[in-house]
Amino acid sequence: MSPNEQHVIIGAGHNGLVCATLLARAGRKVLVLEAANEVGGMAQTREFAPGFKVSACAHLAFGLQKDLAARLGLSEHGLAFSAQNLPTTALNPNGAPVVFEAGSVRGVSAADAQTYTGFAAQLERFSHVLAQVFSMEPFKLALATWPERLAALRLAWKIRVMGKRDMREFLRVIGMNAYDLLTDHFESTSMKGALAFDATLGGEHGARSPGTVLTLLYRRAGLQGAGPLGIAQPKGGMGALTQSLAAAARAAGVEIRCGQRVARILVEEDKAAGVVLESGEKIPAGSVISNADPKTTFLKLLGAEHLDTDFVRRIDHFRSKGLVAKLHLALDGLPEFTGVEPASLSGRLLVSPSLDYLELAFNPSKYRQIPDEPVLEITIPTIKDPSLAQPGKHVLSINVMFVPYDLGPDPSGTRARLLRNILAVLERFAPAISEQIIASELLTPLDIEREFGVAGGHWHHGALAFDQFFFTRPVPGAAGYTTPVPGLFLCGAGSHPGGGVMGLAGQNAAQKILAKGH
Repeated sequence: MSPNEQHVIIGAGHNGLVCATLLARAGRKVLVLEAANEVGGMAQTREFAPGFKVSACAHLAFGLQKDLAARLGLSEHGLAFSAQNLPTTALNPNGAPVVFEAGSVRGVSAADAQTYTGFAAQLERFSHVLAQVFSMEPFKLALATWPERLAALRLAWKIRVMGKRDMREFLRVIGMNAYDLLTDHFESTSMKGALAFDATLGGEHGARSPGTVLTLLYRRAGLQGAGPLGIAQPKGGMGALTQSLAAAARAAGVEIRCGQRVARILVEEDKAAGVVLESGEKIPAGSVISNADPKTTFLKLLGAEHLDTDFVRRIDHFRSKGLVAKLHLALDGLPEFTGVEPASLSGRLLVSPSLDYLELAFNPSKYRQIPDEPVLEITIPTIKDPSLAQPGKHVLSINVMFVPYDLGPDPSGTRARLLRNILAVLERFAPAISEQIIASELLTPLDIEREFGVAGGHWHHGALAFDQFFFTRPVPGAAGYTTPVPGLFLCGAGSHPGGGVMGLAGQNAAQKILAKGH
C-alpha cells in the first residue's frame, strides 16, 4: 500500500472510530464514511419525543475499556460520566428486591449471600482469562505456523496458571448452561433469575441453552477491562461517548463524512480498491475496512461474485437475527417502584424473577411469537442526567428480551400486543406508570435493522456462541479481521471479540492492519 493511499472505513460506530484513530496516529491517511447524519451507529443520543432524549439502542456503557479510553484521551475530548458502577436491582413480585453491588448481594438469605461472594470471585478469575483473550488476534485451529502455535500455547498457559482447582472447574462449566450452574449454587429464585439475565441478554438462547455460561463470563470479562467505571452512564447519553471518539479521531487527522452511504465496495484485480457511494461518487483506497455487520459487508456491499461458494454459504448461515427490542417512555414524573430504594432507581432494574420465568419468556421466540410476560432491563437515565428530559420530567428506557425479528402476518397487531404485554409487566412493579406516560417509542429488531443498517437488528452483529466466537467469528476465513479479498478488513462487532461498547474489535483490527503493512 502506497503511503499516499488512504484507508476508507465504512461506518462511524464506536469500533470504526477507534480503528480510524489508531491508524491515523500511526501516520495513515483515514477517511470514515457514515450513512447517517451523525456518528455513533447504535450508540447515539437522539430525541424520540419533543424535549426527551435517549440512548437510541445501547443505553449503558457496559465494558468500555479504561486503558483504551485513556489511550484515546476521551476525557480530554468531552467524555464525562453522570454515573459509574451502577447497581443492579432484581425486582421481585413476591418480596423484597435483590440488589447486586460491588461484588456483594442484598435481599437474599445469609447462606446465599455468603455463597455469592465466593461464586462472584470465581467468576472474576474465569472472566479474567476471557478478558485476556479479547485482546488476542484469533489464530487458525490448524496451527500451521509458529506464531499460531505460540498463540495457542499462550492461551493454554493462561488457563493452566489458574491453578488445578480453578482450571478443572473452568473447563467443566464453560460449556454448561446457566440454569444448571446457578441451580447448583443458590436457593433464591429471584437471585438466580437475575444472574441468568446477563447470560442471555442480547443472545438467542434461554437459560437452559448450552453455552450460556460462556455468555455470562463474556459480560463479566468486558467489565474486567472497564475497571472503576463498571456499568456506567455517559453524561449526555451514549451519543456523548461516540462524539468524544469522533473528536479524538478528528484530532488525529481522520476525515469523517456523514450522510455518505456506501453502495458497494470496489474490487480491482481481485483486491479491494475503494468504494462507490449511493451518489455515484467513487473513492479510491489502498484498503477498505468495514465496521458494518458481516452479512451487509459480504453479501450486500462486496457481492457474492467476489467470494467462493462455501464462504458465501457460511456468511449466509451466520446467525444474526436479533431478539431484543427497545421501549422508550417519556414520563411526566419520576415513577415509583414498589420496595425499591431511591438510590437503586438510578441503576439497572431487572424483571427476570426466576429461571423458569426467563425460560418461558424465551420459548415463544423459537416459534416467531412474542412473550406474554417479557423479561426487562430498565433504566431511568434522567435521575443522574436531567438534561435528557424536560424540567421535572423523566425518560425510562427498557431492553425487552426475546422479541423475534419476524412479527408474523400481522406485525402492527403484534406490535400493539407487545406494548400492552410490556406495560402490564411494568405495572406490577410501578402501578401508576401508565398514567405518567407522555410519549413512547418501540423498536423491534426489524426496526433496529432499518434504522441502524444492521442486518437482523442484532446488537452484536451476530449471536455470541461457541461456533461464532474467537477463531470462528464471524466465520472461518474471516476470523482474524482479514477477509478472502485482499485489502478488505473487518473491524465491527461481527468480528472478535464481539459486541458491547468495548472498542476492542476496532483496536484489534487496527493492530492487524498495521502489522500487515497497510
